Amino acid sequence: MGPKYFVFVGTLNREAPYFQGARGKGLVVYSFDESTLAVSEITHAPEIENPTFLSVDASGSHVYANSEIFGWKEGLVTAYAFDRQRGALDYINMQPSLGSITAHNMVSRDGRRLLVANYGMGEGGPDRSVSVFDIRPDGGLTPSVASVRQLDATGPIKGRQERSHAHSVTELIGGGLAVVADLGNDTLTTYRLQPQGALEEIAVSSTAPGAGPRHVALHPDGELLFLMNELDSTVSSFRLDRASGVLTQLDAQLAVPAEAQATNHCADIQISPDGRFIYGSNRGHDSVSCFAVDASSGKLSLVGFFPCGGSTPRNLAITPSGRYLFSANQNADRVSIFFRDAETGKLADTGRAIEVGTPMCVKFST
Repeated sequence: MGPKYFVFVGTLNREAPYFQGARGKGLVVYSFDESTLAVSEITHAPEIENPTFLSVDASGSHVYANSEIFGWKEGLVTAYAFDRQRGALDYINMQPSLGSITAHNMVSRDGRRLLVANYGMGEGGPDRSVSVFDIRPDGGLTPSVASVRQLDATGPIKGRQERSHAHSVTELIGGGLAVVADLGNDTLTTYRLQPQGALEEIAVSSTAPGAGPRHVALHPDGELLFLMNELDSTVSSFRLDRASGVLTQLDAQLAVPAEAQATNHCADIQISPDGRFIYGSNRGHDSVSCFAVDASSGKLSLVGFFPCGGSTPRNLAITPSGRYLFSANQNADRVSIFFRDAETGKLADTGRAIEVGTPMCVKFST
């Protein structure tokens, strides 16, 4: 008997000019049985608009979903309670994100706060890069208790790096420090999380010019960090100096075959539970790349490129057991399910999938 999980999927249900259609139905919850690969829909919340990224708390009883709405000066973050017994999503409340194109969020490791990154487009409004919200006893969100705006330095890619674009915020293992990946200015900024929620900038580490940092994965050792770069289709590794917050690059590899680099845009990155392999999603090449990790040196070795089972793989998720990888294939209207070989890192398409319109984000809970 394999374990059973809840699968939370955010889907696009409101048009935006930079997406190719919106065929989803909001936030959807499924059950997944690892022993049979059976998937069943439990419930969904159609009222939430464009939940393009979401987080689930450690108990699996609360979900926090960003609403990314083109043209709005501020996105929204919505809190839901998930009742396992009733199989129901219950709305709690929502808060403005203090910035536009709300791209990413993460529940803090102590469970007390939600960290939110705003990609930011145009001018006007609060235009904050990162906002911090306290989580109330009922799972709802307070108004923002702190926020920062990142420097508007620009990168060399015209049209994509005309300003700061914070694409993710990730609290590091051990807690107390968070890293913001900024696609617009090719930086990783380390912040210290203060007791009352304030963000203190302690270091800015540069990536390659034109890399376009997007998402981060953390090695279980707490020192290695892996970065998916959207614009130059590379994956890179860094080592953290916890005292200074500085991240030093150790390696960088193409995330796609060289001939596909010019037409590809990387998206998500995930790491196996044992820290031995990382996986990245490639939009354009429509693949999932896999690299083996040398934990002592931070060097990456290519395992292979695996077809994503659809098109435009925006987000990846690995089951807590490490046995399966899910690929949210945005423009194929399906979340493809892959078996993951724990020894080799290789993926094998099971032929099973969650069929749902424009899936954007996948999260698991036990």
